[in-house]
Amino acid sequence: MERISWDQFFMAQCHLLAVRSTCTRLAVGATIVRDNRIIAGGYNGSISGGDHCIDHGCYVVGGHCVRTIHAEMNALLQCSKYGIPVGESTLYVTHFPCLQCSKAIIQAGIRHVIYAKDYKNDDYAIRLFEQSGITLQHIPFNEKNVDFSSERKLALLNEMIEKMQALGAEDEELAPYMKRVNELFEI
Repeated sequence: MERISWDQFFMAQCHLLAVRSTCTRLAVGATIVRDNRIIAGGYNGSISGGDHCIDHGCYVVGGHCVRTIHAEMNALLQCSKYGIPVGESTLYVTHFPCLQCSKAIIQAGIRHVIYAKDYKNDDYAIRLFEQSGITLQHIPFNEKNVDFSSERKLALLNEMIEKMQALGAEDEELAPYMKRVNELFEI
């Protein structure tokens, strides 16, 4: 197994945090890093002790779930709660931050924002990041980095396709399945 980059490592942490999300509309995770050390993490969910979307449904106002605190804000507030400075840090996040989180990130002193997926990228937020001298970088997350059985899964699927060919399946019948396997494993 090849060692993954720091960016992929911290992005993996974000995706793991996103699994804790309690909002059913979008699972997001964020990790704040300084000097290659994680100083905080957050996911989108309700306030401590509050009703969760997974239990009571989303509370949507103006197209947004107002029941949740976004992952980026949760990570920043965790630092605030415990007196951890975030200046000169990097924020990794699964999805492009919304405008309100972008403004909080800027005000907190984060210097770099790295996101895995585009999500309603706000032009004004991008402009604010640029004006503030914050580097904004899109680095897609490679899920194979945390799938320790991907090679075995691929071998099994290839074996099944070969067996189907041996049993007489035509190439045009197998083509859609082979295409999906190639897409899934990024071959």
